[in-house]
Amino acid sequence: MKVEFSAYFLTFREARRLLLARGEVKLNLDLGKTRKKYPLIVEEDKVIFPDGSEVEKEILERIAKDEGTVYFVKGGGVFKAAIAKEGFYKLVPTIPPTIEINGIRMHRTKDITPLEDTLNKVNTIKPKEGEMILDTCMGLGYTAIESARRGAFVITIEKDPNVIELAKLNPWSYEAFHSQKIQLIQGDAFEIIKRFKDETFDAIIHDPPRFSLAGELYSKDFYEELFRVLKRGGRLFHYVGTPGKKYRRKDLQRGVMERLRKVGFKNVRRVEEALGVVAWKTWEEP
Repeated sequence: MKVEFSAYFLTFREARRLLLARGEVKLNLDLGKTRKKYPLIVEEDKVIFPDGSEVEKEILERIAKDEGTVYFVKGGGVFKAAIAKEGFYKLVPTIPPTIEINGIRMHRTKDITPLEDTLNKVNTIKPKEGEMILDTCMGLGYTAIESARRGAFVITIEKDPNVIELAKLNPWSYEAFHSQKIQLIQGDAFEIIKRFKDETFDAIIHDPPRFSLAGELYSKDFYEELFRVLKRGGRLFHYVGTPGKKYRRKDLQRGVMERLRKVGFKNVRRVEEALGVVAWKTWEEP
């Protein structure tokens, strides 16, 4: 797959290196997605990018101080990888990046990278060559991409157009939009799932927003749909996290497990390293 990114990306890391450099320097400008190094010219008061864009060092100094935001250079301008619509969305310069929405990050980033977080989730269902996987909430597409890399065909759903816009910008999400094994449906998973036929999917990754933002995706009605579209013997991973557990001693996972059992799932159990729950449509694990 030929990869062509739409911009040159800068974080505080690249900005600090450029401020210390002189003359011609080669630097990765795709957030570490590839090993490609791009040639730049560092002059006294500016840096010249491969397309001729010129970025003043005063701007680089501001970027160097901002450890929480991804920037990009395109068409001669410097922009934040952020959207202010119905809330504030931005790419965060973890490796790979995550999205932060109104101060809440989509991936775990404390003592773990978004990639490790993704692998923990995908490894619970172990997608296989030729299987059909449902990814209910795409986000930046990392779970869909990892499942497709293992040979599965993935249908992924994303409700928020702002998230999709940032995913299209993010180099690490490139395959979500260009892989022949991934199909994106924009819409509400609560409604979209009703379109699928019974026993369509071999496995499901359900990674919804927190309960306070999308309670319907934790409901018995939605779990019934998950059960219906899953093949006999199929497996489900449901990310839950631990909201409220530390301070209010609230166990959201227990309620999730009880509702999954009520709709027919078997062998429902916690997976601590993935902060979620796995379940099967029969007692037998595949």
